[in-house]
Amino acid sequence: MEKSLTATVLFSCTLLISLFVSSSAQACKNYTFSGNQTYSTCTNLPRLNCSLHWNYYPSNMTADIAFRKNGATTSNWIAWALNPSGQQMAGSQALVAYLRSDGTPYTYTTQVDQRGSIVPGNLSFEVPNLTADNTGGDMTIFATLKLTSNLVSTSQVWQEGPLSGGTPSQHALTGENGQSVGTLNFATGSVTSSGVSNPKDRKRNVHGVLNAVSWGILMPVGIIIARYLKVFKSVGPAWFYLHAICQTSGYAVGVAGWATGMKLGSDSPAITYKTHRNLGITIFALGTLQVLALLLRPKPDHKYRLYWNIYHHTIGYTTVILSIFNIFEGFDALDREKNWKKAYIGVLIFLGSVAVVLEAVTWMIVIKRKKTASSDKHANGVNGYGSRVQQTA
Repeated sequence: MEKSLTATVLFSCTLLISLFVSSSAQACKNYTFSGNQTYSTCTNLPRLNCSLHWNYYPSNMTADIAFRKNGATTSNWIAWALNPSGQQMAGSQALVAYLRSDGTPYTYTTQVDQRGSIVPGNLSFEVPNLTADNTGGDMTIFATLKLTSNLVSTSQVWQEGPLSGGTPSQHALTGENGQSVGTLNFATGSVTSSGVSNPKDRKRNVHGVLNAVSWGILMPVGIIIARYLKVFKSVGPAWFYLHAICQTSGYAVGVAGWATGMKLGSDSPAITYKTHRNLGITIFALGTLQVLALLLRPKPDHKYRLYWNIYHHTIGYTTVILSIFNIFEGFDALDREKNWKKAYIGVLIFLGSVAVVLEAVTWMIVIKRKKTASSDKHANGVNGYGSRVQQTA
């Protein structure tokens, strides 16, 4: 039993990193729309925190689509469009939506001209059904499209911009707004992104992933291994090596994440996240002290080993708690990466569940061993007394 449980825990822990990185890719499939609308195909669009869902009917080249913007606000409009003339907003056939002053969603169609005007107007293809919904901070455009042959596989564009006087005004032309283009094939489900990614955005994403994986996953897994696996006799000294591998790997990856964050800060002096930055420096300092303390670790029977253990446990738990808090600070700074935040919450729930189960199991094992040891001691005492009586006689 101990061997199978240990193997299960170790196998589950090794999956956490891959689950965390890949969870955002599955987010669109896990989304539930109001009204229980379901779609056979979906994709997380790489810019502006949007996703596209659709059902395609090849017999009549009709598509039911849902374009969702996560984190939509009452001061912004959203739009999704097809553009057979190229990967640009000008000339596109667009669906636009925003919230009126009374909070009700309003949506319409428009052909965007060379000036970027998005006033209401008919499209080159029919849109028999068009509605919008705003639920839980997500704005969604629902539509039925009667496509033509040149629109089954074509360019797509999506945007968001500010409202001025209750009507849509010009959106930003740089950053993610300038990169929200790609291609779409309704029939095959193939989607590509053609926007040129911002190097600074890539650095932010790398910084976030490195720190979440190191301080937020590897370090807690290492603590779980040290606290619980050493109770299982079948593990032997392997728990220590696994613990050391997790912690040193986590620290090495964390140093890379910390260095990336410091570089981002120096490259953007006008943008400061004071709490996130100060916590990052504190965590790095505590992690470094923890690694250096390994060089001074007394032997198990040394008189100072108790004090070293208290220091080691205190610094370790403090580092992990601060790291988890700071990871959420980082997610809030990224803002658009809400899927990452949800994925990490799932990881924490999993780790917490594993810890609760192992806590109960280890206590059961410890209590059982104490009872066994007490029974053996009592039996040995009786036998010894009996022997002495016989010898005396």
